[in-house]
Amino acid sequence: MQRSLLYAKLHNCTLTGSNLDYMGSIGIDRALLDAAGIAPYEQVQIVNVTNGARLISYTISAPPNSGIVELNGAAARLGMKGDRVIIMAYAQFSSEELQHHQPKVVILGEDNCIKAVRHYPSPLAPVEARTAEAQLV
Repeated sequence: MQRSLLYAKLHNCTLTGSNLDYMGSIGIDRALLDAAGIAPYEQVQIVNVTNGARLISYTISAPPNSGIVELNGAAARLGMKGDRVIIMAYAQFSSEELQHHQPKVVILGEDNCIKAVRHYPSPLAPVEARTAEAQLV
């Protein structure tokens, strides 16, 4: 059996813009994608902390170290410059893969600069390790 779990997260992003006339997706600074292990064109879930909107899109690579996080196309109606968002990617794991899986979390600061890179504990870790998750972000 395969299970879908979080495998990477960009936490505390700030939208740098929204472009309604673009054909869709979310543009993300390539250095941020690389840090999280998220590929261009990969499906992601975007949660807008500012207004509560949730959507699914795919990533496109913006210039590295630009700090760009921009909603495009119809998604642009769900966020505006300055909104705080969380971007999450999921993957399917077998029971064996879950033994060693630790989701990667890239925590961003001002101007979408990387403040920290951490890993959540394995979902199969002892309860004490999993409750430490709340202390990560």
